[in-house]
Amino acid sequence: MNHSERKEAGKLYRTDDPVLRQAQQQTLALMDAYNQLPCTEWGARKALLKKMFASFGEESYVEGQIHANWAGRFCHIGHSVYINFNLTMVDDGPIVIEDCVQIGPNVTLISGSHPVDPGLRNRLWQYTEPVRIGKNSWIGAGVIILPGVEIGENSVIGAGSVVTRSIPADCVAAGNPCRVMRKITKQDRFCYGHGSRMDQELEELLYRQLQQGE
Repeated sequence: MNHSERKEAGKLYRTDDPVLRQAQQQTLALMDAYNQLPCTEWGARKALLKKMFASFGEESYVEGQIHANWAGRFCHIGHSVYINFNLTMVDDGPIVIEDCVQIGPNVTLISGSHPVDPGLRNRLWQYTEPVRIGKNSWIGAGVIILPGVEIGENSVIGAGSVVTRSIPADCVAAGNPCRVMRKITKQDRFCYGHGSRMDQELEELLYRQLQQGE
């Protein structure tokens, strides 16, 4: 089993393997080109994103620059995903961001890690564990998601959280380490911020849409 195969299987592999290094350099060249493009040239930026990422969905959008070990080569972006400024990824392993996810600024997603033993680290052995963010989730500003973590669909991760373990669907979670604070309820459809109730006109509009299944 070569180091590329070991990497894909989640086994320990050497990061200085020449084949891996060459492939990584090719992807980083694309990222350098992307980061040099003005934000106003979205068409050219999106074309490069489709080359950089394993997949990049329609109606998805990235603000500003991206910083990633492999420039998104093992990252799948779903449809209608919004990524705010300064996304950082340690993307040696798979990262899946499903449809309609919103990611705040300065978020870090990590799918690559190192052994605890210093002898193994000094010999450049490492391994990967996949990260998955379920559809309709909202990842707040400054969140760090560690290897092997899965965020359940519809969940909200509070700003500044360090997510060390998987978070279930339909909940609000926050903290360091990140913990579930509460479940998302139907009442949340009519509230925003810290418990503020939306105005009656908008509430009636949303209620009609819910009744009609929109």
